[in-house]
Amino acid sequence: MDDRLPQMLRSDARDNRDRVLEAARQLFSERGLGVPMREIARRAEVGPATLYRRFPTKQALVDEAFTDELDACSGIVRDGCADPDPWRGLCTVIREIAELNARNQGFVDAFASSYPGAVDFGAHRASMLRALTGLTRRAQQAGALRPDFVLDDLILVFMAGRGLPVDAPDIRVAAARRLAALAVEAFRASGPPGPLPPPARVLGEVLR
Repeated sequence: MDDRLPQMLRSDARDNRDRVLEAARQLFSERGLGVPMREIARRAEVGPATLYRRFPTKQALVDEAFTDELDACSGIVRDGCADPDPWRGLCTVIREIAELNARNQGFVDAFASSYPGAVDFGAHRASMLRALTGLTRRAQQAGALRPDFVLDDLILVFMAGRGLPVDAPDIRVAAARRLAALAVEAFRASGPPGPLPPPARVLGEVLR
């Protein structure tokens, strides 16, 4: 029991950290960076003392939440590139990046505007583009990705995703899934089309 106690405490601390960061990303995305720390603690279902013990300042929480966001993006691309089937890996990247961006778009935009020099976006972007260049080239060589595809097409899809409705998180995520599925079908070289996720009801958002 004595040997297991420190491990249990470390596990609890990790769980608390993960819940706090997830709650912070959600609230920052929904309402901007001005969300009070106590509200983040409430969403994460931890006490204020637990929150401040791990993140003594709001800035520390914002920085770590955004670092986790970049790590999540890098992890998606890394896992996609590691897939022995390059087409499957590319499809996974398209779907998961689209959904990640949809879930946390508000947070990323707020962070970038509030702390424009805090993160070397250029280095992160260059690393991701190098990895995606290799992945798409392998998918083309395998005959799965249409031969006239260029990397700008993928960037265009991700840029289009940034125009999805921001004020309705459920609609935004559904729209991102649909957009990603349509992009996959557009990029497919041949073969039967795959199923599409349910349509996103975005017309009402556009007409507001």
